[in-house]
Formats: sequence, C-alpha cells, structure tokens
Amino acid sequence: MDRLTAAEVFVQIAERGSMAAAAQALDMSRAMVTRYLAQMEQWAGARLLHRTTRRLSLTPAGEQTLARCRQLLDVAADVALPAADGEEPVRGLLRVACSQSLAQTVLAGVVHRFLQRHPQAAIDLRIDARAVNLVEERIDLAIRITNDLDPNLIARRLGECDSVVCASPAYVAAHGQPLRPADLALHRCLTYAYFSRSLWEFTDARGEPLSVPVGGSLSANESQVLLAAAVEGTGISMQPAYAAAPLLASGALVQLLPGYRLQSLGIHAIFATRRQMTPVLRAMVDALAAHFADAAHWPPRLGAAPAAAGRRAGPGATGAA
Repeated sequence: MDRLTAAEVFVQIAERGSMAAAAQALDMSRAMVTRYLAQMEQWAGARLLHRTTRRLSLTPAGEQTLARCRQLLDVAADVALPAADGEEPVRGLLRVACSQSLAQTVLAGVVHRFLQRHPQAAIDLRIDARAVNLVEERIDLAIRITNDLDPNLIARRLGECDSVVCASPAYVAAHGQPLRPADLALHRCLTYAYFSRSLWEFTDARGEPLSVPVGGSLSANESQVLLAAAVEGTGISMQPAYAAAPLLASGALVQLLPGYRLQSLGIHAIFATRRQMTPVLRAMVDALAAHFADAAHWPPRLGAAPAAAGRRAGPGATGAA
C-alpha cells in the first residue's frame, strides 16, 4: 500500500480522534481507513492506538509514528514536481466488478474503446451477481445498479436504468396478456433467487405506486438466465431495458404493461476513495460517465412491440399460469 497515503490517514485519525471522522475528511471509505491503519501498525510492528468506545488515543509507539508521519508529509509537500508534458499516462491494471448482464451488454464495448485509447492499461473484469467487498477482494471499481448504496463507499452516479416486463410471443399466445400489474399474480413470473418473495414495483399513469407480489416455477440469481428463459417461453420476466431492447426489436420478446412504469434504479461507479484515484481508475470512470451521458448509447431504444402477439392472446385475456 502507498506509505504516503497511509501516513496521511494516520495523521487524520490522530488529529480527529476517530476513523469515521478521518474517513469523512479524506473522502475515503471507513473500510479503506481501517485497512491503512492496519498496514501502518504492521509496518511499525506495534499497536499505534488505544481503542475505546468513545475515542481513539495514541500509544507511545503511536506518538512516535505520528511525529514521523508528519515529517514525511512535510517533506512530500516540499518536493517540487517536474513540469508535465501533458496528462499523466493512463496505465496499469484496473480490477472492475460488474454483473454479467451489464458487463456483456454494455461494459464490453466501453472496455474495448478504453483499451484502444489507452494501450498501456489492462482491465481485469470480475463478473458476479453479488455485491463484492472492494477492500477485501482488492477491487478498484464496481459498477452497480441499485438504489441502496453502502454509505461507507464512494459512488458516482452514472445514469438511470429502466426496466421492462416482457415475455415471448409464444408465452403470451398460450397464457394470455396481462393488462394490469395485478394480473401478474395469475402468471408464471421469473424471479430472482435472492428473494423468497418478489415484489415488482410499478407506477401508474397518475403517478400512483403499485406493488405486485409475483412468483413462478423458476428463479435464478442471474438476470441473463431469466432473460434466456423468457425467450424460451418459460414465463414473464422483469429485465433491464438495455438487456431486453435487442430482443424486443427482433420480436423474440414482447413488452407487457407498457402503460405502467417500473421503478428506475441508479447506475453507480463505486470505489474506495476519491482522493487517491489512479489515472487509470479516473479515466475509466470518466469513460463510463461519457457513455451513459451519450444519447446515442443511453437509454436504449425499446421500439414498438410487435402487435401479432397481442392479437393471438385475445382481447382482455389475462390467462392463468
């Protein structure tokens, strides 16, 4: 770990009396502050702080280390940096965590263009449906779609992710087309295995919220599996619009309940600290922000759902699963 950053972290902890206050002052996650402190104590070979329920205080070894850290920071502040001929080069390995759906549909293209522009950079993609621990798993950047952010992490909002309810034309022909969200209770809905009971959140044309419990015979912890199952006709799926858009355009899926809006989720770039961002991390976050801000790329265009499936389903049919 960077000794200069560790020294700055330790000085802030000592001066402010808590790791939480140091994290806030440094715009750094608490987990990262704890990690830097542990590394400082490992380098010093001694415990540096007395920990109580109310406040932290320095041990004798901590007093000596604090003085040395302040000297180190003073020396670093006096070092004259050479004039830069341009921007700092973007190079080195960046570990990025992302869900399979977003990585396959969106991130792969962004990474391709990023590596063409920055040939000295390298990307290690970690694909996982769960929310990874950035510090423990040494992840530099996580891309998450959620409205429930960990307050201990630093996040930059990249954009909004809309969702659609969809099914195959064959499923609609066999089981009918739901006309209201409440009709989903009579259908086979494909749900996420993380939840024993799924609630799909809608907003009607008047802005009124609607929560509909759904269920079916298939659940999974990866949205791409549920998307493939929907194409096969297994049931109705709620999917990110970016994943469903190509299949809706081709007619492999049809959009259901277009008059109702599903809850929108935020797309976030999450990292441990904003103060010590490497050039490669900063460049990747900026590339992602530019992608999601570009109307040519985002939001995806769903297009009109083919009308044939609705005609086959029959007027007003809801169809039991």
